[in-house]
Amino acid sequence: MKKILFKKMTSVFLAAAMLVVGLSGCGKTESAKVRVGSWQTAQTIQPFFYKDFIDTDQYEIESFTFTNPGDQKTALLAGELDITGTTLVTAIAAAEKGEPIKIVTSLCNKCSALVVGTDSGIESTADLKGKKIAYVPGTMHHALLLETLNRAGLDPQNDVELIQIDFFDMGQALKEGSIDAFLSGEPYPSQALLEGYGKILSYPYFNDSIGTINAAMIVTEDFIKENPEKVQDLVNAHIAATKDLISNEEKWLNASYDFGSDKEVMNIAKDNIELSWDIDDTFIANTKALANKMKELGIISEVPDVEAMFDLTFLENAKANEK
Repeated sequence: MKKILFKKMTSVFLAAAMLVVGLSGCGKTESAKVRVGSWQTAQTIQPFFYKDFIDTDQYEIESFTFTNPGDQKTALLAGELDITGTTLVTAIAAAEKGEPIKIVTSLCNKCSALVVGTDSGIESTADLKGKKIAYVPGTMHHALLLETLNRAGLDPQNDVELIQIDFFDMGQALKEGSIDAFLSGEPYPSQALLEGYGKILSYPYFNDSIGTINAAMIVTEDFIKENPEKVQDLVNAHIAATKDLISNEEKWLNASYDFGSDKEVMNIAKDNIELSWDIDDTFIANTKALANKMKELGIISEVPDVEAMFDLTFLENAKANEK
């Protein structure tokens, strides 16, 4: 299989990196370049395959990897990316602030797990009282952690110590004993389980009113106004890449291995991952319920106009063209 090459960075370093990219891609006009951001994980893998489902004579796809959704959104708003993945929690928080982003496709569902140390003696969520728990703010996992603690009667501010650690560093922190638990996306929970330093306490999800929604692809309002055809081509590529990877599990898993995911880890993690692209009325209703839950949990102060967060024009066009 063709080896996939990526550039890993946060928004702080992205501008400098793209200068190098621009010099190396002089065969294309600037308008033909599309800068795409995502996490380098199995559940957020589709953007790295856009180049296989788009006219490469018309577009040059540049893929950039990030470690958290906040940096991705910041890079998009700064004009350093044209389209990027982010969590629905981050998108809702952005909408509350009036930031001009639009969700154009979904990206993934499920993926979360609450992990504790193998020898920690923690057998239930209630046992987390007084413990150190790692999380990444602005993610679905953050919201799920707060909800999980509340359900167990634990005050996130007073009964536990919440520590901000990037997903990539949580496993090492748990192994070293500097934290007692973490709530993150795959493959890190499955890796902790396989390597023996962690155990899955739960696979937390909200109730049916929110479901298992997780992340989506976003663009800015200006990018839609100025480049509607480009957005359509990117949405088409996202749909095609998602369908291709869903129908070809071996291809999906092999690409995940290229990200550094162990085969045995992915054999565990794959059942907790769902690639996605479509957005229907249920998805939007679930997102509204999530926004209300975020206000209840204190993540946002006001619930934004959730329907205004979506621009489904491009998904609708793609579906119409399939008929």
